[in-house]
Amino acid sequence: MIRKLVFVTSALLATSLPAQVPPAEDMRLYDIASATSARRIEKDVTKLVSFDTRHSLSDTQSDTTGIGAARRWIETEFKAISKECGGCLEVITISDTVTGARIPDPHEIVSVIAIQRGQHDPDRMVLMSGDIDSRVTDPMNSKSTSPGANDNASGMAGVIEAARVLSRYKFSASIVYAGLAGEEQGLFGGKIVAAHATENGWNIDAVLNNDMIGNIAGINGIIDNHSARVFSEGVRWVETEEEARKRYFTGGEVDSASRNLARYVKRVGEQYVSNMDLVMVYRLDRFGRGGHHRPFNEAGFPAVRIMETNEHYDRQHQDLRLEDGRHFGDTIEFVDFEFASKLTAVNAVSLAALAWAPAPPADVSIEGIVRASTTLKWAMGEDQNLAGYRVYWRLTTEPGWSHSRWVGKVDQYTLENVVIDNYFFGVASVAKDGNESPVVFPGPAGAF
Repeated sequence: MIRKLVFVTSALLATSLPAQVPPAEDMRLYDIASATSARRIEKDVTKLVSFDTRHSLSDTQSDTTGIGAARRWIETEFKAISKECGGCLEVITISDTVTGARIPDPHEIVSVIAIQRGQHDPDRMVLMSGDIDSRVTDPMNSKSTSPGANDNASGMAGVIEAARVLSRYKFSASIVYAGLAGEEQGLFGGKIVAAHATENGWNIDAVLNNDMIGNIAGINGIIDNHSARVFSEGVRWVETEEEARKRYFTGGEVDSASRNLARYVKRVGEQYVSNMDLVMVYRLDRFGRGGHHRPFNEAGFPAVRIMETNEHYDRQHQDLRLEDGRHFGDTIEFVDFEFASKLTAVNAVSLAALAWAPAPPADVSIEGIVRASTTLKWAMGEDQNLAGYRVYWRLTTEPGWSHSRWVGKVDQYTLENVVIDNYFFGVASVAKDGNESPVVFPGPAGAF
């Protein structure tokens, strides 16, 4: 019998050694999902509606009416939550004076932010946002009653509720809860906070923007209390011409960090939140429309929009009125608080899993041209909670990651007889408790 000597790389040798695979589930996430309260969300939406209007150009001095009263109340709520958790939230305001097509004269836009600092990796952040402001038919009308119950008191109440639930836990990375102002006047709150994040070196891995999470009755006649949409950019807004050329030849049109964040929210949300179907929409936002995740995309941060599946346009951006028995206006009786609680739970479990997981792999690259096998390489992370890595792949026509393999604590892995031409590939970091980062597609197209 002829014996052959076989030489293997250190990376492959490491993967062949016995290693404990991290658990597939984190039972804490089920507890988090069940902890969000429809009753508390209803109370918060009711309070936000009580300010009569939250138009960005409305009264800032009154304690009972206008955008100023609303943002001060949100700040008070964040501080009360922080007091309950022993001062675990750092509550700040971020503002700037701006002008624009819908802000003709210089006006200060003020957003309210609460930061729950991570224990081991506090400079890495995940962020959940909702909008403070509201509007009626005329975007310049700052006087008329504008309840903004679903758009977007529901999203803002969801952010406050997520802070209540998650402040009971400690995380490796930091979680940011953001009430953003100026959305209806031109996404100004998001632009200002994104600029602040860039200037202050915030390392944001994920932005979950919640804009309308309380409506289950669509104008199309569909009643749906179990599905929601997740919008995400396919190609990075900040992609350079050189990066675009590389992507043209190697792929990545549907694998930006934001798109893989959307896949992550879908996977985690559907696993831990009962009776919830999350629909990824391969589009930055609704056709020709915008939301507060976009300024973060434009600053280079992975960001998605989470919202109801079936909208009712009579209840968005409308003067309060009845026409031939038909109701117009965004009033509280049309908000489904149980549904808003479920979408808040989707956010909460996603934020928790992201904050417990290690940072996404850096410097992911891929090799395999005219070979029978495909090799992925990445930089080894330094997170003390890092257990190792999982390699993912899928057919190029599949929307989600269909195949994966635990490869251990190595910095490269070769998938034997898996041809690079036929699949898309990625790598995720895995914590000892089983929580994973989003999958990172190789090269600049998918980098976090």
